[in-house]
Amino acid sequence: MKKSITILLAAMLVLLALAGCSKTPAEAQKVRIGTQPWIGYGPWWIAQDQGLFKKYGLDVELVDFVEDKEVNAAFASGEMNAANLATHTAIKLYSTGLGLKVVMLEDTSTKADAILAGEGIKSITDLKGKSVAYEEGTTSDLLLNYALSQSGMSLTDIKPVPMPASDAGTALMTGNVPAAVTYEPYISEVLKGDSKLSVIYEAGEKPGLISDVLVVNAKWAEANPETVSKLLKVWDEALDYYKKNPTAAQAIIAKAVGSAPEDLVTAFDGVQYYGAADNKTALTGTFATTIQDVAKVSKSIGLFDTIPDLSKLVDASYLK
Repeated sequence: MKKSITILLAAMLVLLALAGCSKTPAEAQKVRIGTQPWIGYGPWWIAQDQGLFKKYGLDVELVDFVEDKEVNAAFASGEMNAANLATHTAIKLYSTGLGLKVVMLEDTSTKADAILAGEGIKSITDLKGKSVAYEEGTTSDLLLNYALSQSGMSLTDIKPVPMPASDAGTALMTGNVPAAVTYEPYISEVLKGDSKLSVIYEAGEKPGLISDVLVVNAKWAEANPETVSKLLKVWDEALDYYKKNPTAAQAIIAKAVGSAPEDLVTAFDGVQYYGAADNKTALTGTFATTIQDVAKVSKSIGLFDTIPDLSKLVDASYLK
């Protein structure tokens, strides 16, 4: 009996010693992601709302910017570990020598980026000699130039009116310009505001031309591969939530971009999201070809002088 008590006491002392030496749970990995009020980045807001970052041991801050140039500058300066960027923007930053990697294709636009016009303008050729409002260096710039080229035209055939995409639609509605290039939710707002306005060209004319990717700082990613992989898992789980609970998910996204869900019905219909399974196929297949096409159009509009070697820009290894 005495021996049993002695053994029990010894065991308790060992357990107490182990408890005293045990480490406290590791702090959540901090990650800053640059984003903008665009529904294509919706799964991140779902993840935030549903606590998915915490589930995977991540402390993520979604930093919202209004214009492309703002998020680009923040990422380039090292203020962000990752950023949601249009594909052509990622190529542009990469062409400057910035160390970054595209680790996921997030979405492609089919109807959520478009060229709108008033009465009397039914096609791209009708834009000849007309003023067209659009934001330079953005997806609107890319779409406009591609559309013009397909009709044997260029910017010299129209009167460019540079302004933020958020203002382009308003300029069209108020009659300041006869045509404008913009994206959702502004497209829906414009069409709802004036029934005489219409869409004359959509992003779906060239699948993948208008798309968004998740980019990460290359050095940071190499030092934190597990964190990058967790981010991709979070996106995939958030996208699964979207598919199973579309109404609730769209309400979360609408709130994040500052619109009412009912005003974004057309917008959601015009965007295709990509999950992990889609990316495993796309990043090493179709998207590898599409990104070359995006680069060619980007070069033609002067985003950069020389197309960089894109073979090392896309990295699908974090999906494994």
